[in-house]
Amino acid sequence: MNSVIKLTRGVPATESFPTAQLVECAQAALTGDGAAVLQYGPAGGYPPLRALIAGEANVDKDRVVIAPGTLQLQDFCARVMIKPGDVAFVEEPTYDRTLTILRRAGAQVVGFPLSSDGSDVEAIESRLKRGERPALFYLVPDFQNPSGSVLSAEKRKRLAALAEEYNFWIIEDAPYRRLRYRGEAVPAFFDLAPHRVLQMSSYSKLISPALRVGYVVAPDSIARQLCKYAEDTYITPNYLDQAVVFEYLQRGWLLPHIAELRALYAPRLDAMLAALDQHVSGLGTWRKPDGGFFIGLTLNIGVSAETLLAKGKEADLLLTDGRGFFAGGGGDNFVRLPFCALTPTEIQSGIERLAAVARTLQ
Repeated sequence: MNSVIKLTRGVPATESFPTAQLVECAQAALTGDGAAVLQYGPAGGYPPLRALIAGEANVDKDRVVIAPGTLQLQDFCARVMIKPGDVAFVEEPTYDRTLTILRRAGAQVVGFPLSSDGSDVEAIESRLKRGERPALFYLVPDFQNPSGSVLSAEKRKRLAALAEEYNFWIIEDAPYRRLRYRGEAVPAFFDLAPHRVLQMSSYSKLISPALRVGYVVAPDSIARQLCKYAEDTYITPNYLDQAVVFEYLQRGWLLPHIAELRALYAPRLDAMLAALDQHVSGLGTWRKPDGGFFIGLTLNIGVSAETLLAKGKEADLLLTDGRGFFAGGGGDNFVRLPFCALTPTEIQSGIERLAAVARTLQ
């Protein structure tokens, strides 16, 4: 009997967690600053961690807001920055949970299809010139979830200029930016237009998801609104987890750990790309990223998502419904392929099963 292979959630490998170091950090946080981390405090987050992140971004600490994950911050941004009926631009496909958040806030979500180097800037500019004014543009420019694509430097510059000209905000979600396994980094949106960009990231993929520590570096006016919304929502976030992250960072452990993650994940990315070349050639198209957690595969078969998911399950292969990543409909034949939590052997078997399923549906 085959074991079930889960090509579903993009989670870190459990063997990547620095458990012993986190035990030490938790003990240090409680013994060194227990009165603060166990008490209520400012809603913007644990002050030492806010200051550290602000120093890395070269901004005032009041521009940094730390919350229980970036999804919580995305929800806060949607509530603060969007009125019912406002337009929100996204890449297509894009992160499915962000679509849920934007729609829940009452946004009209408009998606722009991705090419090999990111969204179609000409199509975006055309809509802007016709008078459409988004409240914000949400992007994952580095190793995008779910496609794995990277927005080119030229397109980042053009979009930053459009945001300035047409007065909309860019939300740069950057959880995978440090997980580049080869090649050169592209300038961040925040570095191009810090007064127009909200840059989000978290330590979920770098240290542990369970810590639930995400942050945003935002313009002053928005940061103040986010802090107020956070205070009205939960009074104070989990200072203990934020203090654990602060201890981890100030001890200089993050950069060596990222190097270990790259060494762990790069062979898994290579294994998936090799398996796709071996088994899926002619059945679809996919990006070939240099980092991140995902490869986006578009099968060249006409099939319903229900049928694809059901046939996958029959083959002991669990897939994510691709339709959830598309703002404007479609996605039946789209498959998000996470690779970081699977061994190369599991990846090879999973892609082989997926190819077999696709052939039965041709």
